[in-house]
Amino acid sequence: MTEHWWQAPCHGLDEAARQAAVQRDAQLTKPGGALGRIDALVPQLAAMRGQGRPGVDPVWISIFAGDHGVAAEGVSAFPQSVTGQMLANFVSGGAAISVLARQLGARLEVIDLGTATPVGPLPGVRHLALGTGTENFATGPAMSMDVCLQAMQAGRDSALRAHAEQSALFIGGEMGIGNTTTAAALACALLGCEPHRLAGPGTGLDAQGVAHKRAVIERALAFHAGPHDTLGWMQRLGGFELAALTGAYLACAQQGTSMLVDGFICSVAALCAVRLNPGCRDWLLFAHRSAEPGHLAVLEALDAEPLLDLGLRLGEGSGAALAVPLLRLACALHNGMATFAEAAVARQGE
Repeated sequence: MTEHWWQAPCHGLDEAARQAAVQRDAQLTKPGGALGRIDALVPQLAAMRGQGRPGVDPVWISIFAGDHGVAAEGVSAFPQSVTGQMLANFVSGGAAISVLARQLGARLEVIDLGTATPVGPLPGVRHLALGTGTENFATGPAMSMDVCLQAMQAGRDSALRAHAEQSALFIGGEMGIGNTTTAAALACALLGCEPHRLAGPGTGLDAQGVAHKRAVIERALAFHAGPHDTLGWMQRLGGFELAALTGAYLACAQQGTSMLVDGFICSVAALCAVRLNPGCRDWLLFAHRSAEPGHLAVLEALDAEPLLDLGLRLGEGSGAALAVPLLRLACALHNGMATFAEAAVARQGE
């Protein structure tokens, strides 16, 4: 049986570094557990980084863009032309993630997997042209298996570039009109959930629009009904950017690069990655709980507790970028605080 690249073992965590972080935390001038989840986060980062005093810099952000054929069903409040227009906005510095990347001093990479309205070439954008978006999955497969694998490889290539530049933290973001419909459909298939539980307003649908979106997903699930594996569902219901994110997460885990997962769409890609290679889960940190109703079910399936809950629903990797300062401060506290001995402070019971 042929082994595919995503089935290769993921990098092992450094348990000695984790224990060193735990031991240091016990010596710091604060009551044990006083920083709540921060106290648990740092040993996790230490195990990923192989350092008792970890850091999360440099930060790499990859934005994957692609259009969705299911937009023809009227499931989005915005036209598909917005996807291509946002590519220019990303590289000109006007998008939210562009601002956040500048503030963080992060490397921002923009990858055009295939848009309904072709653009470019745009300086600063990697144009891969896998197609003019996916096909309408309500009436047929979203893409061929070959294209799905190409999209996964595009994500893998991005992760390998990040690793080559010794990035400590990888953030994947997405852009694609219709992609909350795609993510909801894929999550329904993988989790066995009904669309009314997972499909929400996306970019701003009203109640009637959400009901229509759910009906489209129901029709698609019935059309594609069958005992499909994860890759099969990705090919039938997925999107270029979801497949690329899945490939990126898998490759990062194999290379030993920590990842900070953004919102609903990125979490569905993370679910795909973990289903394809369970070892990937050890390398995933989850940035926030989005306002999209399906996100909670996906987080629960991944046994994930996100760092933030701000009602975000922008995408682009923006929620993950907003969580980076929290990771940086967690590391700074752990690495910079004095121990009881160093500060000559009496410990409890002394």
